[in-house]
Amino acid sequence: MNQCQETGQTETQEEVTELVCQEADLKDGQMKEVTVGDQKVLLVRSEGQYSAVGGRCSHYGAPLIKGTLVGDRVRCPFHGACFNVRNGDIEDYPGLDSLPCYKVKVEDGKVYVSINKNSLAVTKRVKEMCSVVPDVKHTILLIGGGPASLVCAETLRQNCYQGRIVIITKDSVPPFDKPKLSKALNVESSSILLRPDDFYQRYGIEMWTKKEVVSVNPAKKEVKMSDGTLQHYDQLLIATGCRARPLTCPGSDLEGVKLLQSYEDAKDIYSSSLGQKVVVTGASFIGMEVASYFSDKAASVAMVGSTQYPFECALGSEIGQLSMQMLEEKNVKFHMNDRVTEIRGENGKVKQVVLKSGVVLEADVVIAGIGVIPNSDLLAGSGVEVDSKKAVIVDKFMRTNVPDIFAAGDVTSFPLTIRGDQRVSIGHWQMSHAHGRVAALNMLKKSTKIESVPFFWTVLLGKSIRYAGYGEGYTEIIFKGKVEERKFLAFYIKDDVVVAAASLMFDPAVARIAELMAKGQILTKAQAQAEDLSWLQM
Repeated sequence: MNQCQETGQTETQEEVTELVCQEADLKDGQMKEVTVGDQKVLLVRSEGQYSAVGGRCSHYGAPLIKGTLVGDRVRCPFHGACFNVRNGDIEDYPGLDSLPCYKVKVEDGKVYVSINKNSLAVTKRVKEMCSVVPDVKHTILLIGGGPASLVCAETLRQNCYQGRIVIITKDSVPPFDKPKLSKALNVESSSILLRPDDFYQRYGIEMWTKKEVVSVNPAKKEVKMSDGTLQHYDQLLIATGCRARPLTCPGSDLEGVKLLQSYEDAKDIYSSSLGQKVVVTGASFIGMEVASYFSDKAASVAMVGSTQYPFECALGSEIGQLSMQMLEEKNVKFHMNDRVTEIRGENGKVKQVVLKSGVVLEADVVIAGIGVIPNSDLLAGSGVEVDSKKAVIVDKFMRTNVPDIFAAGDVTSFPLTIRGDQRVSIGHWQMSHAHGRVAALNMLKKSTKIESVPFFWTVLLGKSIRYAGYGEGYTEIIFKGKVEERKFLAFYIKDDVVVAAASLMFDPAVARIAELMAKGQILTKAQAQAEDLSWLQM
């Protein structure tokens, strides 16, 4: 028998659908997708035991059969979420939910997977959680409305914390799927909420929207809001993220100059840009995704970047050139090795953008994607240490230097395991989830280190570039496949070791590399150079 006990499963024959398949189908380390009713089930054999879990990733529903299996863990090929195949529990992110888990038995050379008919439509599972108990006089404040705060709150409840949990966010809506904003700016808020409103009520998680914390007083263990009110805490999480860096050139205050930070920003940019002349400054991942999105919706799109190619520092010139070519084919005009020096207006509205090169671009809307600034101003005078870039310094347990104050997500500078605990700031959606979980466990004195491997994706014109690892300081890129054919795997090399990988149409290679890194394996330049990539196979 496997370890699963399916929730709500009954033993009456009428209630159960059974699937039969030959045991000889699978060897250790293999998996197979099978269908029970309308449900896709992932059948896995590991260390001589069979197990069965839901076959779709709980994040965006990617087929896990196309992912990678290492030991008892399957990693999604698309965005890197990881699940334990014995019990379906989510072990790394993005996403919040675990997989349904089904009963398996092996008899007479056949494998039987049993699923309650009432559970056939269930594709993901919320881990069991407690709720608040009024008599417990302990409060944990989570400042920031992103995934770090939400995962922290859920992890606390999953581990029987019954005190008061309050999430405080400046946003007008509860935690939402922020990566979608730059990929589809006209989404409805209800479609991108990470949890429905009643979820927070059910598990006793207070959600304070449209509220801003402006200062922290560790001596009194209280925070101050922008409206002057005070709130006590016993433990505190700083998960305030980063804000978009604003333009500072003349004219940057004109109507039509936009930053993408909130759901309202996305809706405003969408309505302001349809059929208009759009200039995007900053060939960042956000800037390129926005340019991609408006390539068939605006009258014109111009991109201004300070390097020769987009993504050049992070992904290299070859991939940068490809991404530029993809958007040029959709009539996006690039002005690289250049920058905005002035924005000219008429009646208070944007009319022209002047570049350092002397080029003048006609514009109705200017969207800036020129980097971010950590939201750590609220810590001024608190004694909490920040680095030269204003990121909050934490250790591997997500602890700041001040007792009972933790930090997580984009606002932090933390030690990265795969780079020998080099201190880094990584603004990845996946990493923020992981930070939130680790912070919660350490709040509960369950000593846990942050050891996740960074995993990132960007989408241009429907094509996804995936990335895992940390490539800063790489000295060489080794390619498999051909970039010009838009199907490749890139290995980033530093000191004869693979420190990161990126791919397009080469799944599940990046997921596999991420999982090998997570297991502590050192991937060498020689492995990347070899024609035989069998070490990357299932």
